[in-house]
Amino acid sequence: MNTLTGNSSSGEEEDARDGASLLEQFQEENTHPVIGTNVEEAMVALYEADTVCFDVDSTVINEEGIDVLADYLGQGPAVAKLTSAAMDGGMKFQDALKSRLDLLRPSKQQILACLDEHPFVLSPGIETLIATLHTKGVKVYLVSGGFRIMIEPVAKILNIHPTRNIIANTILFDENKNDEYAGFDNNEPTSQDMGKSKAVQLIMDNSYNILQRVVMVGDGATDAQAKPPATSFIGFGGVVQRQQVKDQADWFVTNFEDLTTIVNMRKTPTKPKTRE
Repeated sequence: MNTLTGNSSSGEEEDARDGASLLEQFQEENTHPVIGTNVEEAMVALYEADTVCFDVDSTVINEEGIDVLADYLGQGPAVAKLTSAAMDGGMKFQDALKSRLDLLRPSKQQILACLDEHPFVLSPGIETLIATLHTKGVKVYLVSGGFRIMIEPVAKILNIHPTRNIIANTILFDENKNDEYAGFDNNEPTSQDMGKSKAVQLIMDNSYNILQRVVMVGDGATDAQAKPPATSFIGFGGVVQRQQVKDQADWFVTNFEDLTTIVNMRKTPTKPKTRE
């Protein structure tokens, strides 16, 4: 892992997309230590990104959605243990997901009541970062192992399309039994291990951009799995810091202002080459 705290000399700054020049300009604007396995590559990837994908729990919001639901249903400690195992990479995600839902078996009404009584709190700086990405013409997706029904309200706050630009797990409800829990859709890419990688590939396959450059941002080991096919993985430790994520991240940040600094360096939206 590289930890950079001093100014980096980039020589001539003729190429605004050169990693060394981006790093130098970044360090001129703030004093935060720069940590990662390939920080310059990550900065270039973010600067040139066509699409940025964000994990939701402990990244876009400052808590784990399923843990909030579990607390509401009186199953907090047991579910939190399974969540930690999944995020740290110690348990296959699909196994942790099934175990948690089998334990909770939440009805639709219970989930909506939980969201009403405990609305999620956005992580500091995420609204500005996503608004800046939108201004620069960058597509933004929420790619989460959490649940679509709980993520859609967050997407609406952030001006992210709540249907097209979310890839997340779908809880099934039995309409004939007062919307009781009826399982989950195991065809969703994020219901399985390596799901973030599959989700990013799906986004790329559905794009008209033949040179799609995608950056994944998240706090967990499952987010790190998104590279490849993602161009770069940026680890986020503003809510919780996981050593495995810090070790794997091309760039590891603890605040979103650092990412906004790089995005703001873009002069105009990137115009990607498209399929004929």
